[in-house]
Amino acid sequence: MKALRIHAGPRARQHLEQQGLQPADVGVIPAAAGGPKGLILGPMDRFIFGEWLPRSDQPVHLVGASIGAWRMATACLQQSVAAFERLEHDYIHQDYELPPGKKRPTAAHVSERFGQNLEAFYGGRVQEVLSHPRYRLHIVTSLGRHVLGREHALGTPLGYLGAFVTNTVHRKAMGAWLERVVFSSSGAALPFATTDYRTRQVGLNAENFMQALQASCSIPFVLQAVHNIPGAPRGAYWDGGITDYHLHLAYGLPNGGAPELIAAQAMSTSASGEKESKTASDRLRAGAGGIVLYPHFQHRVVPGWLDKGLKWRHKATSALDNMVVLSPDPDWVRRLPNAKLPDRNDFTHYGTDSRARAQAWLTATRASQQLVDEWREWLERPDMGAVQPL
Repeated sequence: MKALRIHAGPRARQHLEQQGLQPADVGVIPAAAGGPKGLILGPMDRFIFGEWLPRSDQPVHLVGASIGAWRMATACLQQSVAAFERLEHDYIHQDYELPPGKKRPTAAHVSERFGQNLEAFYGGRVQEVLSHPRYRLHIVTSLGRHVLGREHALGTPLGYLGAFVTNTVHRKAMGAWLERVVFSSSGAALPFATTDYRTRQVGLNAENFMQALQASCSIPFVLQAVHNIPGAPRGAYWDGGITDYHLHLAYGLPNGGAPELIAAQAMSTSASGEKESKTASDRLRAGAGGIVLYPHFQHRVVPGWLDKGLKWRHKATSALDNMVVLSPDPDWVRRLPNAKLPDRNDFTHYGTDSRARAQAWLTATRASQQLVDEWREWLERPDMGAVQPL
């Protein structure tokens, strides 16, 4: 059975028909939120960043939310293949203490342990990430506004209820509750337009890297919010997947209107600590162009986490015209343990039997090597019959 499905937007499909796909064609690689689902992409990450992309030398923008941000930051480390292997191992074997009689650990405990894990993983290596000669890292977070500006036992659930209702009416209106804040490598332009949603860009540096990455992974009610990240607007920062679950963004398109000003007026911070302003025109020129190559755990690109149940927002738009999505075939997925991808429900399903959970996840990630084998074969002998419309 085939494991890999390839979908392409119209402009990307035209490119594939005429030229196939070369490493030098890629301008952006997004990486979605989705918790353990992202484990299925480990072998693909090792192939793309360890073997395939190094055959080219153009700058590439890496845009990640939640586990996707962790994956893309890992891609910026030296010896990325070994780093991805460690990421997979550490994520699979994470374990948390359960309070007596409870099926879930406390958010405080998970946040504390997760912060320790990030420190152990990136400690002493942050500068490797920030100074990568080719990769421009963009970590997506969600900044709470008004009642969500600080974490509160009563205010936070009410705030997210308000965000849910508002988002159901109009996605852009959810910006009254949650703002997209992107922490970017020094001087890097955003590789997407920001007219779709209220957006800020902040320079990523050694002082805020750990907090920005933890914030991007801080699922509400599972982890605690990260407050007052250095160099960024004060407030509570949450998982980047809330605003941008699958990073359905207008890649390579020009900005326009007020939201452009929010992003374009952001300040980047140099290694010396000096702030450098960027004009809107400079940022837009730097952020455009290139195929958007998207290894994903499904072919639908859902805008925000609160859009999961809103099926009418799961359709492709013109924003994805230059995108190629690599995803597992649903029939192949049903052959994995529990007939599904790894997910957060496995923590509850397996409870204290972390060894059984780890074994199920290892089985799934090992099986996903088939995705790489089929993608490698397609690159060597492009077959447009295997490419479906996005």
